[in-house]
Amino acid sequence: MFFCDPPGHTGPEHLFNLGRDDIIENNYVFFHDQEPVDLDVFESLFKEVKVRNGDIGGRWVGSNWVWDFPNPAGHIIVSERGEYVEKLCSRYGWQPHYYFYHGWACLDWFRGYDRTFLIPRAQYRTPTRTFMSPNRIVAGKRDHRVLFLYHVFRHGLQNNHITAPITCPVENIDITSIAQKYTNVYQDITQVFDQSQLPRLFAGEETQQMTSCWLGNFAEAQDSLVYVPTETVYFGRRTHITEKTFKAIALEMPFVLVAPAGSLAYMREYGFQTFAGILDESYDEETDDIRRVERVVQLLKDLDDLSVRERQQIHRACLPRVQHNYNHFYRGGFADTLWYELGNMLQGLRV
Repeated sequence: MFFCDPPGHTGPEHLFNLGRDDIIENNYVFFHDQEPVDLDVFESLFKEVKVRNGDIGGRWVGSNWVWDFPNPAGHIIVSERGEYVEKLCSRYGWQPHYYFYHGWACLDWFRGYDRTFLIPRAQYRTPTRTFMSPNRIVAGKRDHRVLFLYHVFRHGLQNNHITAPITCPVENIDITSIAQKYTNVYQDITQVFDQSQLPRLFAGEETQQMTSCWLGNFAEAQDSLVYVPTETVYFGRRTHITEKTFKAIALEMPFVLVAPAGSLAYMREYGFQTFAGILDESYDEETDDIRRVERVVQLLKDLDDLSVRERQQIHRACLPRVQHNYNHFYRGGFADTLWYELGNMLQGLRV
């Protein structure tokens, strides 16, 4: 959707560009606030936005496409920070504006679950497993999940509540073929997957059943010490947190993130508490992407080596922060933070 303010047009019929070729817009606003900023995946979309809004001239300068701007540059609204947004705006001449889209989405999607009896409250649980981690799409831009699963299987952690496909359900590529990309780093990676007895599903599933807007897997959550979301993006200097992490909060669980460096710090910016001092969260400061996933799985391995009684002690130690996060999410504190941020973002569009 393109919000616009074309010169000479003030009526409501001109508030949106619906693909008309007779409107050349100035200071248009392009919303790209749900999906990650992937320059190659969305290249045709980004160029189409420029063409529809009159920015039709451009040329290659080395390996970069440079636009000639006959009109003032537009604005793009994103839900991501970091180098990908910087590259996007450098390439297309847009001014970036940020707000936490997925925060708003999750407040909508997960509303009301705090009024149900689908899972016991955290203080009444006695988890026996170390972690749960659902994994469905493992190819393309999400093949960091293959790295995570490799380390899980290599360290013998498959006794936990995990799902892993034998074939990526979206790109229809088997996981061993995806893993071959990383044989230069881990020579045994394909052999590990060949021996992993895939696919792995949660109890009662015939396929990985993951839906962004619903909570589920309550039995697995009740029986697990921590939730390990393998976030949508992983590589590079960027932050882009989705509903995958908020599921842990709504399920009243501590979380260990397979996500870009700084993601825990990002969550703390919004008033959530993480688990430093109880869990080793130094992995979040590791900027080497390969090394970071190793450190995440080493943390899980260290927890898995403990007795059930010791893990339940950790569960009880995490309860005050888990309950803070739950209340912050469901009792208005998080929403207040998002409203303040959104107001500032919209005010920035008026400058």
